[in-house]
Amino acid sequence: MTDSQKSDETAVVANEEEVEATGINGAEATAAGTTPADETAPANETAPAAAEAREEAPAEGPATEPATPAAPRPTPSAAPSPAAFAARPKAPAAVVPAAPAVSAASLAEAAKWGRAEGDGHVFLTLDGEEIAVGQYPGVSTDEALGYFARKFDDIIAQIVLLEHRVESKAPATDMQKTVTHLREQLAERNMVGDIRAAEARLDALSVQVVELEKSEKAAHEAVRTSELAAREAIVAEAETIAGQDPAQIQWKTSSARMNELFETWKAAQKSGVRLGRSNEDALWKRFRSARTVFDRHRRAYFSQLDSNNSAAKSAKEALIAEAEALSTSTDWGFAAGEYRRLMDQWKTTPRASRKDDDALWGRFRAAQDVFFSNRQAANEQIDQEYTANLAVKEQLVAEAQALLPINDLNAAKKALQSIRDRWEDAGKVPRADMGRIEAGLRKVEDAVREAEEEKWRRSNPETKARTNSALSQLESAIAGLKDDLEKAEKAGDQRRIKAAREALEARQAWLDQIQRSASDLA
Repeated sequence: MTDSQKSDETAVVANEEEVEATGINGAEATAAGTTPADETAPANETAPAAAEAREEAPAEGPATEPATPAAPRPTPSAAPSPAAFAARPKAPAAVVPAAPAVSAASLAEAAKWGRAEGDGHVFLTLDGEEIAVGQYPGVSTDEALGYFARKFDDIIAQIVLLEHRVESKAPATDMQKTVTHLREQLAERNMVGDIRAAEARLDALSVQVVELEKSEKAAHEAVRTSELAAREAIVAEAETIAGQDPAQIQWKTSSARMNELFETWKAAQKSGVRLGRSNEDALWKRFRSARTVFDRHRRAYFSQLDSNNSAAKSAKEALIAEAEALSTSTDWGFAAGEYRRLMDQWKTTPRASRKDDDALWGRFRAAQDVFFSNRQAANEQIDQEYTANLAVKEQLVAEAQALLPINDLNAAKKALQSIRDRWEDAGKVPRADMGRIEAGLRKVEDAVREAEEEKWRRSNPETKARTNSALSQLESAIAGLKDDLEKAEKAGDQRRIKAAREALEARQAWLDQIQRSASDLA
């Protein structure tokens, strides 16, 4: 029941009590003859009408003119003196508003369930028995019956409103209390109407409200279960992130995701359904623990990383100091070897932070560039000085290549030695031409060396001895094969003749080859 309905009901109860009290007090006062007619009568007559006006005001809507309030009930006191009556000004008569008209249909319906007597007493017929519901004196029987019928109509209006709320699936909060309150009002038996039908409708409403509460509870539990699962997912993901290996975790991505989970948690806690203190406390402890572990690992990781970066930075700064010290060296060969050593050490040194490592590498590279730029400038200067030597050596290369092919080894060796002496006297050539020039002379030197080796092979005593031994053996074998061939021819044995001829021809070919080799050696 709404606050306005409760206030209306309170006003109705108060008005009924005032009407009944007024009727009783008026009757008693009339019988006793103690109430002055000019003071009590207007109040007694006005009270029911004012009460009826206040009862009907909420149903009729805002009145265009304020209703005249009912006169307060006089309290018993000592009888005033005649002088007091003469001195007291007479109050103007109060304007009594007319009671709202009751339709014939409403009166006909009310007549089924009750009746009114001439003195204003109204009775309710319920289950075959008459029950006195109150009195509305000073009005017609229809008006008295209509007043108590309207009270029942007010209850029916509230029942209809509650039925509409149930049909529209409105929140069931306090609906059951409203049903109970309406039952209590019907149980007071201070109205006229079909009480049992109204109670039956309230019974049906009570069942429907219970079903609606069950439906709302089920929906709430579904939402709560869904919200609980969502919170569980947040906690589980946070625990997964916190459980990663600190050495392999992507801290930037994971930190951003952990912050997103925290914001999601706060939004769910602020606008989501309540999960119960035990559930929320348990989940929050798990989530807080995961965030604490993650933060601890992150601090430890970056602390160790800072320590490693500091150590790597110190090691690379030492290499840079060596490189910078070598940058002004003019011992080109030694310094170049040292730079290669420093580069190998740089590659094996752990990396510092990206910013520091890039800056350190820039300094190391700058020291190298100074050295190699100086060496390049020195080489270019030397190359300019050696340009004249290049022309001399090119002529020597041409002279040496004219010795090819080697026909006279001794003459070639003598000429090559003369070329070498002049080669050394000519001096160095530019670095860019050094390979080409030396390759041209090396070709002639290789040809002379091969000629010397060939000559040695031919003049080797062991080779000659082996050759002579092979000749003697072949000559003996050929003589034996000739004897075999003669014997075979005399015997006329064709098979032996053929075999002896083939063997003799093979041995003769070998003998010719060995004889040619021996001639070359000679």
